[in-house]
Amino acid sequence: MLNEPVHFIGIGGAGMSAIARILLDRGVQVSGSDAKDSIVIASLRTLGAKVEIGHHGDNISLAKTVVVSAAIKVSNPELKAALESGIPVLSRAQSLSELMKGYRSVAVAGTHGKTTTTSMLAVAIQECGVDPSFAIGGTPNDSNSNSHHGTGDIFIAEADESDSSFLVYNPYGAIITNVEIDHVDHFSSKEQLHETFFDFVKSINEFLVICIDDAGGSEIANSVKKLPLNLITYGESENSQVRISHISTFATGSFFRITWQGVVLGEVSLNIPGRHNVLNAAAALAAGLALGLNPNQLILGLSKFQGVRRRFELKGNVRDIRVFDDYAHHPTEVSATIATAREVVEDGKIIVIFQPHRYSRTLAFTEGFASSLSDADQVILLDIYGAGEESIPGASSSVIAEKIRALGTKVDFEPSIVTAIELAVSPAKANDLIITMGAGDVTSLGMQILTRLAEAANSDES
Repeated sequence: MLNEPVHFIGIGGAGMSAIARILLDRGVQVSGSDAKDSIVIASLRTLGAKVEIGHHGDNISLAKTVVVSAAIKVSNPELKAALESGIPVLSRAQSLSELMKGYRSVAVAGTHGKTTTTSMLAVAIQECGVDPSFAIGGTPNDSNSNSHHGTGDIFIAEADESDSSFLVYNPYGAIITNVEIDHVDHFSSKEQLHETFFDFVKSINEFLVICIDDAGGSEIANSVKKLPLNLITYGESENSQVRISHISTFATGSFFRITWQGVVLGEVSLNIPGRHNVLNAAAALAAGLALGLNPNQLILGLSKFQGVRRRFELKGNVRDIRVFDDYAHHPTEVSATIATAREVVEDGKIIVIFQPHRYSRTLAFTEGFASSLSDADQVILLDIYGAGEESIPGASSSVIAEKIRALGTKVDFEPSIVTAIELAVSPAKANDLIITMGAGDVTSLGMQILTRLAEAANSDES
């Protein structure tokens, strides 16, 4: 089905562009469209894709299959033209499932840590002399792309639970990093979420790697013990088959010991900080072991891993004031990022510019965001990035700001980007960290902050 010309409606997104690149690598004719141009689209054009800006029915004229992003509405003229013409239409997940057929595929699922864990596994497997295919929701710093068509028999894919689309994959193996409510627009209860993950596990053919330090992961692990799967647990728990211990985290990375069923495999040194990344590395190592790969080579690969863009990514440094960018958009992720920043900042202060993502998530986690953000020294809250959602009464950045203020942390709600940047830059001193945080367009502020810091430094010197 995906060997003949394929058209992507919404080709510029991370998941869609990853699939398009793999098809281009396979020699398939690819076309696509998106609402606006981007660096991602420019790179696809370089690889041979024909991409139009704007949606028109005649854009699909050469396509034998159409792949549509979940963000595309049924009124889209290209989607309507495809349906009227009888051209097969696949979702992003369905097309990825097609690509994974014939491989020993590993689907990496979980509420948090999917992108980093998928990237770690790809790098570790490459160190074993295997050239895996992969499709990732972010871009590893070790690579210029979030996808690759490899020559080996392994395919690694980030599996998104947000709309239950990961149920179509039927992978050879899988990782579940953790299980926690996030997408409240799709899951109304913890029970519904856990039932969906249980259905996902039932679709796995060979092995499941799952974290039992996590309450949700432990619950899923206990519920699937009777399934005909190789169940591999990991974590700090003494009951873990792949156990991490002797953890040491510091400003430039982390260090830990890894044990497999009571046998010490070795010491792992990571180039990225954060206790949560120790767990991500353990998951990648466990999956590599399940695939029959050499543990020493896997450990060496993990030691070379350079992180992922937008995951506590250093954007620059002006007079020892460092600016980071992070994708955290859930209270658990915010807490993990600020905890990592504490390891890095030493005696400096942490200044966070946070942009809530989606009205539904903001309303559901108002208390959680206030609690997690209050761990910073200063917080600047931007307006909510709606991501296509209509506003909801009660969902407000100003409400989060009020709750943070009540917890004793300095906070401002500032809808003006220019003013928000000034609020972050003005008090910043040497050894402080400024973090732009969120899943929306707050990522674009990093370079503006660095420019403003440089201007302030030049002004001080003149």
